[in-house]
Parts: sequence; C-alpha cells; structure tokens
Amino acid sequence: MNILHITAECYPIAKVGGLADVAGALPKYQNELKTNSNVVMPFYNNTFTQNNNFEKVYNNTLKLGDQNHNYTILKIEDDALGFDLFCVDVPSLLYKDYVYSVDDTDRFLAFQIATLDWVLTLEKKPDIIHTHDHHTGLIPFMVSQCFKYESLKFTPTVLTIHNAQYQGWFAHNKVNLIPQFNFDNVGLLDWGGNINPLAAAIKCSWRVTTVSPSYMEELKQKANGLEDLLNHESAKCVGILNGIDWKVWNPETDSHIIKNYKKSTIVSGKKANKDWLCKKYNLDNKKPLFVFIGRLVHEKGADLFSEIFKKALSENDISILLLGSGDKTNEESLKPLLTLPNFNAHIGYDEKLSHIIYAGGDFLLMPSRVEPCGLNQMYSLRYGTVPIVNAIGGLKDTIIDIKNDGFGIRHNGVNIEETTKAIARATAFYQNKKEFSNNSKKIMEIDHSWNNSAQEYVKLYQSLKN
Repeated sequence: MNILHITAECYPIAKVGGLADVAGALPKYQNELKTNSNVVMPFYNNTFTQNNNFEKVYNNTLKLGDQNHNYTILKIEDDALGFDLFCVDVPSLLYKDYVYSVDDTDRFLAFQIATLDWVLTLEKKPDIIHTHDHHTGLIPFMVSQCFKYESLKFTPTVLTIHNAQYQGWFAHNKVNLIPQFNFDNVGLLDWGGNINPLAAAIKCSWRVTTVSPSYMEELKQKANGLEDLLNHESAKCVGILNGIDWKVWNPETDSHIIKNYKKSTIVSGKKANKDWLCKKYNLDNKKPLFVFIGRLVHEKGADLFSEIFKKALSENDISILLLGSGDKTNEESLKPLLTLPNFNAHIGYDEKLSHIIYAGGDFLLMPSRVEPCGLNQMYSLRYGTVPIVNAIGGLKDTIIDIKNDGFGIRHNGVNIEETTKAIARATAFYQNKKEFSNNSKKIMEIDHSWNNSAQEYVKLYQSLKN
C-alpha cells in the first residue's frame, strides 16, 4: 500500500511545532509495518536543505490564477530518514527561510497544486493521500472536485487535524486560484463566509482523524467555529493518539544530552544533566527543578506564567527553568523574574537544550488551555521527568494522577491557584525520595512510541481500500 503524506512541516527538515514531529516519525514507523509511506513538503531555504543533497525528479509550470510559476520536485538523496522525502520547490513562492508568514494562501495553494500535478504523472499512484492541517486542506477538495484531477477522484483522502484553531481562511475573491471545478459545489469550500481550507478538508476527506481521542470529543464542543461541522461529520471522525519516535527520544543513546542513562542508571544520569543545567543557569541543584519547554502563547497558559512562577517560588523551595518563545508580551512579563535567585529562562528555540532539559528536569510543567495531543509530556516520561498537566486533550489521555495510582500530576483548569497547588503537590512528592525515584524509573518504560499508533493508521487505510 502506497501512502503519500502531504505536510507543511517535517522533522528534521523544518519544524515549528508538533506537526513536524508527527510527519517525521509516523511514515517511518508505517514503513516498518510494510507499507510504502513517503512525505512531500515545501522546499524551504534553511539549514537542512542547504546541508543535504537533492536530485530533481520532475519539473513543470503550475498555474495560480493568471500567473504561471515554475516548480521542481526534489528528492533527498540520503535515505537516513526512514522514508522517501520529496520537496516542492517553487522558487517564486516557497524558497524562503520561513515556514509560515502573511503570504501563506498563495504559497500553500501553489504547493498543493504542484503536488497534485506531479502525482498525476506518477506511474505508481498513491493508494491513500494523507493530508495534515489546513496547509494541505484543499487537496481533498481538489482531488474530488477539480476537473484536472478526475483520475484521482477515487483515491481515498485522510485529514489529520493537529490544531483546529488555525484554519487557513481566505476571501472568496481568491477562488480563481483553485483549479477549475463545478462552481455549483463552491459551498464545499465555504465556512463562515470565507473559503476555509480546514472546513473543506473535513467535508471532502474520506476520514478525519485528530491526534488524540479526547481532542476529537473536545472539538465537537469547541473548535473555533467548526463545532457543528465536526458533529455533522462525526461518523467519519476518529481520534488516534500520537506517538513519539523512541529512536530519537532515547536517554540511553541521545547524543544531545550531557550523560546518557537508562532505567538502572537514572539517578546518576539525571543528576549529571541537572547539574549542567543548574550550573549554566545559576540554579540550585539541590532543589527540585521544574521546567517548561514550548511556545509562550495563550494556548499554553503562558500569559499566566509570571504570576504562577512568582507564587510558586515564594511558597515552595524549588527552581524553575523555561525554554521557549512566542508572544512578546508574555516574553516581557518574564523579565522581572530573572532577578529572582531560583528562576531562569532561555528565550528562543534550541533543540539540543530541550533534550538536556527533559533529561535534567524533575518536573515538566504543561498548564495548557489547548493541547490536541501533546508530545512534551511523552518526551518527559521517556526521560524519567514527571509531567504536571492540565487535564485536557491528549494530556488527559496520557497522564494518570499519582493519587489515582498513576505517575503524573493533573490539575483541572488553567489558573494561578490550580497550577500552583499542583506545583506544591509535586514538591511534596519530590521529598519522598524513594517513591519519587521509583516513579521516575517506572515512567521511563511507558510505551508511547509510534508502534501502536502507526498500526491504527494502517488499519484505517486498509478499511478505505476494502
């Protein structure tokens, strides 16, 4: 079975969020299950593409409205990714050093059109086209409605929603950018008075998945305007929990961290990584280390971080280290805390540092308001770091509270009181050294690899071909 994943991001080529991690791992694990899963994405002018060799496999011209754009399909020569990677190079639109910006409507439309134009030329067509988020959301519509793609009409399409807050809206005056279709069906593109690529994908895809079962149910109640649509299409919707790549996220072999470790050497291993962090960021290594890794945005509860951290530091004998960037107001709100002796922050993104923080932290903070699946809590489990989470979305599906014979700490609601109470509970848990150590060893063995999830997707694909 030939699967073509179409995505705007894919780790390690280009990463903004969790979409990249999924697109970089799921196809690899599917290939281990004897499918032929490949990835196609835009060609960005970044460090990865500059440092790797690509061969040209196809070139042509695409039409976007009344403009013509030359494009080339490039295939990476290195086979180390575990899947074939194809990049769509549209020099006039896609050859940028950024993934997302204000010109995304034209950029991603060109990407989708070029991809389907190329697919038409393939001798061996995909059995399943798997799209990811709104950036590729017009593909299910174009496959089923556009005249030029008539030969692909019976190719099953699958949409995975990684984050329904972003839908790719644009005005109807750009409808002419889409290849010709029966205009009587223009309603398939519309939602809320705009062309809505995510809504169109939900309407036109054969199956719709989200990245956790709980997130699917939450979207039926709160989906930034798509609630009625998702309820109407619920028969073809299913939540499949994301996994993580155990080959990348493995403290025993991770080349990023200061000292490798496994379950039997977790104490010395985590201590070495924690000592390095505390020395670099001037923190006390004898205190429990609470860490946050992620975007400083409202979805992650970051607008409350300055107040949460101040209260938690005043009430508990702890240290806090943050790695992230995002909303400038949230970034600025953290600056006064840098004068406190037990707080530090690295504003920005650093892949190597994130691995060391997972390895050296004692507790990971995830007070998210929205978390479709969440991968950070799975990474932290893998490294023996206890997650503290708001019980929503994938966090609810993956973390069981210690008071319920579980292994993490959950709170209900994102506010200063609930989050600081959870931090206080964690601090008390840390004082019971034996229980805390045993728990850290136990959580390293919880299997959140892609093995099970990849199998679920393959089953879904097979059901569409039967």
